[in-house]
Amino acid sequence: MPFPRLADLQSLPIRPEDIVPQRINRAPSPLLASGLPWLSVMVTSLAAFSPVIASAPVVPPLAFMVFLSWRMLRPSLLPLWAGLPLGAFDDLYSGQPFGSGVVLWSAAMLAMDAIDNRILWRSFEQDWAVASLLMTLYLVLAAAIAGLAAGYPLPLVIGPQLLVTLALYPLVTRAIALLDRIRLLPLRSV
Repeated sequence: MPFPRLADLQSLPIRPEDIVPQRINRAPSPLLASGLPWLSVMVTSLAAFSPVIASAPVVPPLAFMVFLSWRMLRPSLLPLWAGLPLGAFDDLYSGQPFGSGVVLWSAAMLAMDAIDNRILWRSFEQDWAVASLLMTLYLVLAAAIAGLAAGYPLPLVIGPQLLVTLALYPLVTRAIALLDRIRLLPLRSV
């Protein structure tokens, strides 16, 4: 098939709008843009209902990891007080004594706010190091709180859970980055 001539292309009734759809009058849905981070954290809090049965803790705290990932990816998306309701929701389903998630998630939000005020520009490696520190503290303190509530000291069996948690954090961050792209899809007409 021969190439079309320029004169033939100029005479075709094709407009640029027919080739590429207009996206000027589109905006993200406000409900999706503000609700998806909250919903994703709450859905991952329900991971306690998964059919994984183990004699030792091996399932990472997915909700806390998603919470930290949203906070690191978009620092101003979740307000400072978001640790309170999301931690309370996680306490309802995680099996931890009620209030431990509220305290630990709120403390993590305060720590992240202090880190954001101190270090303005961070790389992924720095985010991973900060998240690793916060997740380690979260797991150790959550095990200590659960040990106090059950009447036995801090178990040393959280080692595998800690290793799985630290290794899965980049994958969780990647999944949250994909959710962030979905959150900002231009679905609503302006």
